[in-house]
This record gives sequence, structure tokens and C-alpha cells, in this order.
Amino acid sequence: MRLFTYCIPVDDGAAPNPYFGVCTLAICKPRIRSVARVDDWVVGLGSKNVEGKDYSEKVVYAMKVTEVLTMEKYDEYCQKKLLGKIPDITHQDYERRVGDCIYDFTRIGVDQLRNSVHKERNIKTDLGGHNVLLSKHFYYFGDQAIDLPPELKPIVHQGQGHKSNANKNYVQDFVLWIESLGEPLNSIKGEPQIRLDLSNHKDIKGCAEIRCVAAQEDKEVNISC
Repeated sequence: MRLFTYCIPVDDGAAPNPYFGVCTLAICKPRIRSVARVDDWVVGLGSKNVEGKDYSEKVVYAMKVTEVLTMEKYDEYCQKKLLGKIPDITHQDYERRVGDCIYDFTRIGVDQLRNSVHKERNIKTDLGGHNVLLSKHFYYFGDQAIDLPPELKPIVHQGQGHKSNANKNYVQDFVLWIESLGEPLNSIKGEPQIRLDLSNHKDIKGCAEIRCVAAQEDKEVNISC
């Protein structure tokens, strides 16, 4: 069992996507998605400047990986069992607008990318992760992110990339701590820290640009979108 930690520059409900009873990481963080396995933990930590708020050293979400699917299998799975994860950027419900099943494997090339929070220049990075991580054992705090106790501060990672090997001495302590809080499993405690308005954007370039701008405004993170 490993503990992956990283900084989330844009917590908008897309990556991770905590909706419809399953927390998924299907876009962004290709390295984590390519190497994480069942029973590993993935923890998203807050950024220092999100619309003027400091979420650093706070847990935005924590998920124990319960299933790993290839991106193609995830697309099949969503079309059969998790339709809510397939994005519909004009839907009245926010959860539907930020769906993370953004690649249609019945198509090829640019046409494979559904209208969503990402666009053409994200394709290589997204597909480079190969897998989608699914969890039915997760905690999502969003804008109600919770402070790490002092003894777990060494797992904090700011900037690009992630920590895993450096966390090996903290895995059990983290799990004991997060599960001792009494928070209900598989529940959404807070709202996304950034709520995107995609309703007026009918094409992929428009809606994706908002997410990129939001990310780039976080001066603590050098993000390529």
C-alpha cells in the first residue's frame, strides 16, 4: 500500500470527480494514474492561493483506490453504469457539466475528445496516464478542506509532481488519522473550491479556457494546461 500526495491547483469537481457515489481520477496526474494500484491511497492537498484563500497543508480529498480501469474500459463502464460521469456542459446540474469521462473510444483523434473541461492540447497528457483510478472508499472536502495534523505535515507536496516513496513511513499513520475523524465514507462535505460556469460555452475551447485561466492564476503552481 502506497500513499500518493500532490497539490491540486484547480479543485473544480473534475479532477478528482467525487460525484455519483464513486470518486474518480480520470484526467490530469498521468504519472499517478499509470502507477497507482488497488489499495493505494491518493490524497489531494490544497494550494496556497485559490481565489485569495490558502488551502495549503489541508486535505481536499483522500481516496483509497478500489478499482483501476484502462481509459477505454472506463469509457465503456460509464456508458453502461455511470452515465453521469460523461460530461454534458449544457446540463443544469453542475455535476453533469464537469464529468471526467471525456474520451469517447468509439472515435479517434481530436473527435475522441468530448466537450468538457479539457481541450485538444490536453489529449497527450491525459491519455498518457493510461488508467483511471476509481474509489468507493473516499472522503471529499472541497472548500471545507481539513488541516493535516502536525505529525503528517511531511506528506505535503506543493508545486508540480507528487510524493509517494517519501511517504512510506506515513502511510499507516495517515490512514489511521483520516479514518478516525468519523467522516462518512463516500460523501461530499464541501463544494468545489472553484465552480466553473460552462453553461455559455458551446465548444470545447471555450469551456476549457476557463479552467486553464483559473489554474494559471494560482501563482504557486506552474501548470501546463
